[in-house]
Amino acid sequence: MLPLSERRPPGARRFALSAWLCALSLAVLAAVALAVTPTSPAVASTTATESLVKQVSNTPFEARKAYYCTRIPALVTTPKGVLLAFAEGRKRLTTTGCDDVGDNDLILRRSLDGGVTWQEPQIVIGATDELAHGNPAPVVDAVTGRITLLYSSSEWNHNEAKPSRKEFPRTVHAVHSMDGGLTWSASVPQPQLKAEGWGWVSTGPGHGIQLSRGPHHGRLIIPGDHTAGGDTTAGGQLYYSDDGGLTWALGATSSTSKAGAYPGELTVAETVDGGIHVNARNSEPVRCLTNEHRLKTTSADGGASFAGPFTPVANLDTSPVFGSVLRLHAMDQDGKADQLLYSAPSRLGPNPGEDKRELAIRSSYDEGKTWKTVGTLVSGGRTGYSDLTVLPDGSIGILYETAGNIPHGNLNFAAFTEDAMNDAETELRLPRTTDTRTKAEGEAANHAIVHGGAKLGSRNDGSAMDFDGTDDYLRLVCSPSLRVEDGDFTVTAWFKHKDTTGTLPIIWAYGMPGTDPTKKVRHFSVRAESGGTNEVLRATIGTDAGYTEVTLPSSYDNDTWHHVVFTREGLTLSLAVDGGAPATATMPPGDENTTTNATPSGQFNIHIGARPDFPDQPAGVAQLFDGTLDDVRLFRKALTKTESDSVRNGALDVQKTHEKLRLGFGAIW
Repeated sequence: MLPLSERRPPGARRFALSAWLCALSLAVLAAVALAVTPTSPAVASTTATESLVKQVSNTPFEARKAYYCTRIPALVTTPKGVLLAFAEGRKRLTTTGCDDVGDNDLILRRSLDGGVTWQEPQIVIGATDELAHGNPAPVVDAVTGRITLLYSSSEWNHNEAKPSRKEFPRTVHAVHSMDGGLTWSASVPQPQLKAEGWGWVSTGPGHGIQLSRGPHHGRLIIPGDHTAGGDTTAGGQLYYSDDGGLTWALGATSSTSKAGAYPGELTVAETVDGGIHVNARNSEPVRCLTNEHRLKTTSADGGASFAGPFTPVANLDTSPVFGSVLRLHAMDQDGKADQLLYSAPSRLGPNPGEDKRELAIRSSYDEGKTWKTVGTLVSGGRTGYSDLTVLPDGSIGILYETAGNIPHGNLNFAAFTEDAMNDAETELRLPRTTDTRTKAEGEAANHAIVHGGAKLGSRNDGSAMDFDGTDDYLRLVCSPSLRVEDGDFTVTAWFKHKDTTGTLPIIWAYGMPGTDPTKKVRHFSVRAESGGTNEVLRATIGTDAGYTEVTLPSSYDNDTWHHVVFTREGLTLSLAVDGGAPATATMPPGDENTTTNATPSGQFNIHIGARPDFPDQPAGVAQLFDGTLDDVRLFRKALTKTESDSVRNGALDVQKTHEKLRLGFGAIW
């Protein structure tokens, strides 16, 4: 599996030449707790533009109505043209959040006109109980019209403050409809779909398929996932039915350690040779270990077994999220080139919250082996899970999670023609700039993703990176080598600007706090602050033990190149410019309840040229660098004065084994 550092798709182009922390923390927490609105969110900074012409765009499931929130979309079209949109309705009108666990129902809305209008919601499962029902996975039998909905359920502890289902078994069930979803049969437990020794078991989510070729023609397939071995192993599975959904059997299963990459939330499509393409979320627990967030395999025997282990899907920028695969064309059926569609957020990143952005549809013309980097942006905002269907008129329908400044809460629906989708295609893969340091054998580089329109500028006889102060920034997707933990480190950079007002971040690393009240936001930053009587160059660090800053009495806004060095050595912070005497400060020590670790256990990204909550900063906040940066480096060691002077003079052999980032901005590719 290749990290971001080593990936360049074939044909990729090479382009030439103490109040702020509180506000940031509150803004992030507020985004998680609230901010669910049915209105369209602001478009995130990206090179892709949202130009898709939609026939239909509406919100079938809105948060804060019958339910606190709605999640987990599933979408199918019946042979008679009825569109069925399923979702989880979570925690009826409580304020404890949009948790996976709780009094969660499975709800449905029907449309008879391709999603233009929707009938009133109905509760398919859960109206008379308080169980945690989830993961709707519908499939339609084209012969009888029977709709089967597989889903999973469990009891839970009924503690809304700290909901849990750990002590309760998870089971699979089925319901059926013979009248296009108007009425549903009683639920039937499916114990045969949970193998001995499994703990967690789930279905889908999203639509299932019916095979149309080969010896298993007519077979229904719904995927799922599970854990076993006391939650130490996990895998994916396929359920199948050969009688139109009346009875179901457990087919293909996989199992691997949860310590590494393993599949979750599978989606499937029939391949033109009669096999099954299986695409799954990479549920790798340490998400910073990989930038390949999708896994794939196939089945050649109608879903009875997997043809091989799950392997990474290369060059498919996304985040850890469920995505939907759909067959659009097959040469042997409609005379058009074989084509699969895949819908999911197209922003590369490990964070299942922050990086769920820019929902897009991409295509594969080789049955899921590779995916095009060009695609169609459906929504430029924060988006989560999605599911695809083909509508009766041949248009494409998509049901997807979104909200204001979090990726879920509402479920939106959009429909558009294939021509409109093709006309709106754009390059979705953001450009990169190279980490040029010397790396140990097998060590990944930390190439930076280029957002907005940041472009190459110049410093002396070499190149640098220009930022426009509007939407330009660089992002270093979290990497084990960039996690400074509680050790010494040094950040160095050349900077030039002439802004006389505002905060201009040079580098800002940030990770979300844990749920323990003693866990604080962990970060470090260097930024120039211009305007008024408090012009400073400020460096900060935040740990569980507290917040510490060190400042120099100038923002250096004279449009001249300056070199900054920020060092942590033990509990001592130092900040120096142009080789001058450093300002220093002392961090508070940790104790048995706190730590001086500056890196959280979860995701930890580094932004260059922006505060890390961009583009979702509060109204009136615009903390972006407006100027030019060059030679940005990070060392996992406190450099001496002699060593930092050598870096300032351009030396490339300083503490090479401890150098974990060097952005020389020689190219954008």
